[in-house]
Amino acid sequence: MIVKLIMIGDVVGEPGLAVLEKLLPPLIAQEEADFVVVNGENAAAGFGITETEKARILNAGADIITTGNHVWEKREFWPALDTEERVLRPANYPGKPVGRGWTLLQKNKTRWLVINLQGRELMTPIDCPFRAFACVETLDAQATEFHDLLKRNDAIVLVDFHAESTREKEALGFYLDGRAAVVAGTHTHVQTADEKVLPLGTAYITDLGMTGVSGGVIGMDAAVCQDRARTQVLYRMTCAEPTPAQPPELQGIVVEIDREMRRAVSIRRLRIKE
Repeated sequence: MIVKLIMIGDVVGEPGLAVLEKLLPPLIAQEEADFVVVNGENAAAGFGITETEKARILNAGADIITTGNHVWEKREFWPALDTEERVLRPANYPGKPVGRGWTLLQKNKTRWLVINLQGRELMTPIDCPFRAFACVETLDAQATEFHDLLKRNDAIVLVDFHAESTREKEALGFYLDGRAAVVAGTHTHVQTADEKVLPLGTAYITDLGMTGVSGGVIGMDAAVCQDRARTQVLYRMTCAEPTPAQPPELQGIVVEIDREMRRAVSIRRLRIKE
């Protein structure tokens, strides 16, 4: 049996939320999607996520919200990371921060195991994402449970790899080929054109892109981003405003997965303008 997954790139601010709410529900219906993952780490005015954005993303049709390095921006949301299993933070932060880096959800007789990882190249050098997935040494109880699930091999494994380096993303894709059904990169907000099914059955793309105003700079106001780059002064970035010339759009992928084999059959990029 073939099941269908939709993964959506980083939702950026109010324009991203609005276009997600408008376009995702009909997309789910059109594709007859079985499961939806949305990256929401930039949903709160471009930085972080709060209860308000969480509710809007879930109500739009997401089953799981993944995040990245900006998940820590809104301290008031930290307690929700401990209580809401549908919102993930990267699993490879050192120590035992709030929240969880993976979750198992059963939907329509299919078990989905979703893990959120963060890269280290050109980013804060946190724990190794490769070891976070595969190492069985010195694991806490939650990590041990995760590896027990992998060994049982009865769930479809999805990975959101929130990373800057294309090399690191591609390396993880090949490292997890055959162990994960999907490895999808996030963080750069620039959709890549390298979607493919790897030799052992893992659907891969270096970056899903972003859901927000396509005519800005990574969804942010272009003038502010130019000033930051030109002067090296860290002016606060604000979300780009949609106009007829730069409408918001939804970006991501649709993946067909063999439920029994837990391997990808096909992957297709999404880029839908409002």
